[in-house]
Amino acid sequence: MNLSILYRGPLSSCNYGCVYCPFAKRHETAAELAVDRRALQRFVDWVASRAPDDRIGVLFTPWGEALTRRWYWEALTRLSHLPHVARAAIQTNLSAPLDWIERADTSRLALWVTFHPSEVERATFVGRCQELDRLGVRYSVGVVGLKSHQGEIEALRRELSPNTYLWINAYKRDPDYYSPSELRDFEAIDPLFPINNQRHSSLGRTCRAGRSVVSVDGDGTMRRCHFIREPIGNLYEPGFESTLIERACTNATCSCHIGYVHLDELGLGTTFGPGILERIPAQAIWRDDA
Repeated sequence: MNLSILYRGPLSSCNYGCVYCPFAKRHETAAELAVDRRALQRFVDWVASRAPDDRIGVLFTPWGEALTRRWYWEALTRLSHLPHVARAAIQTNLSAPLDWIERADTSRLALWVTFHPSEVERATFVGRCQELDRLGVRYSVGVVGLKSHQGEIEALRRELSPNTYLWINAYKRDPDYYSPSELRDFEAIDPLFPINNQRHSSLGRTCRAGRSVVSVDGDGTMRRCHFIREPIGNLYEPGFESTLIERACTNATCSCHIGYVHLDELGLGTTFGPGILERIPAQAIWRDDA
């Protein structure tokens, strides 16, 4: 079996206060955190129990910031050492300690890193990225493409290693948000920005979601992706593999990268190749010397 799992447990807290995020500065009780820890342990145990000829990729997509919790360090470290795990990746704001990475297998570990200019100084953030470079970890860096952040984004591109892909998540809440010159500037930084800056027609279109990619919550409930609420099965039930079939999308549009990247007609599986979970293109399309 070849399966990519987007795992999102009950954790829903964050140490950052971004104004556009509903989980900004949200805190959880010790009891709530214990529930998340148990759910994560169950999931990792399940992955570890799989057959040696399985090939599994995991991307943790928490509501909020997970790497401030030690049990996520332990989960990623363990997953990275399992021979049938092709990739163990997580979305993170990079604010937590990084020393745990030295215990992981960095050939399988990867980070999907986000920069939030309102929450952290650029120099501090770049320093953290340089630490990842020293540790030899695969990672991409992204930022929400607010127009007020354009100067920070341009400076970040200059200061990051040229080998690091910097992606820009388009701000789609306001129609025609960007001017033509702003569109050109952002595309010069992220050649895939024009793909992100649209709502892709998806109704009735085929997608790898539900077939070779699934969304899983803390109880093991499987959905084809984060954006279609209808369950298709449970990861922990015998015979769950029978639910992994091709399905047409039931949503009118798909506008989030972790959704549309799996639409067959866009061909982004080829664009990203083995870096699809950590959002790193297979070829360095963002570099002038590529």
